[in-house]
Amino acid sequence: MAVVFTHAERPDLVERVDFNVWPEYNRHGDVLHRYWRRLYEDFRELQFVLYDEDADVVVAEGHTIPFAWDGTAEGLPAGIDRLVEDAFRLLEEGGEPTALSALAIEIRATAQGRGLSRSMIEAMGRIAREHGFRDLVAPLRPSWKERYPLTPIERYAGWTRDDGLPFDPWIRTHARLGGEILLPEPRSLRISGTVAEWEEWTETAFPESGEYVFPHGLAPLSVDRERDLGLYYEPNVWMVHRVQ
Repeated sequence: MAVVFTHAERPDLVERVDFNVWPEYNRHGDVLHRYWRRLYEDFRELQFVLYDEDADVVVAEGHTIPFAWDGTAEGLPAGIDRLVEDAFRLLEEGGEPTALSALAIEIRATAQGRGLSRSMIEAMGRIAREHGFRDLVAPLRPSWKERYPLTPIERYAGWTRDDGLPFDPWIRTHARLGGEILLPEPRSLRISGTVAEWEEWTETAFPESGEYVFPHGLAPLSVDRERDLGLYYEPNVWMVHRVQ
């Protein structure tokens, strides 16, 4: 039986999250990397795990953050970077958040394909309700966007199947649970590094300056060898679940 525990309830379980589902480059966000550990310190009750009591193993972990939102697409932060910066600024200033945002869902590889993503989204909705939030939003990282890195996210987000559901599996999962697409965000997550760092993160050589498609990238990487800089902006798609 799998049970949800927040970090505030069972901090010991966080130490047992021994899996990583992200491409290496995705772990080096300029803003996100700087704030990530603070989620466990400042928002302990909003980080959670899915714990399989029978197997005595953590099978998934979820991350959320409260922020101030006016309920409109135009009022959304400029991507996940601005979301996180605004949320921590609001906390430091003693402001009142009005909505909850998902940040990430990570499922152990051996537990994938068991419908746990639905359970994790539903757990986020419960956490939002318990803290008095009417809206759960999410800057989604579309799971098939890496197959189409040259297609602008504004077009990709609108692709549908013959049955009218979203083309992308992750967007489709949210849609089936009542999620609505609000806005595509082409520059949601900024990741910069030296050329050598990017070559290490992606196991790809970048011999000259230019735009590159790379493994698992959702958009092209811009390489400037003269400045020794690789710059990447990951796109997201904002969706919302009305939980109350």
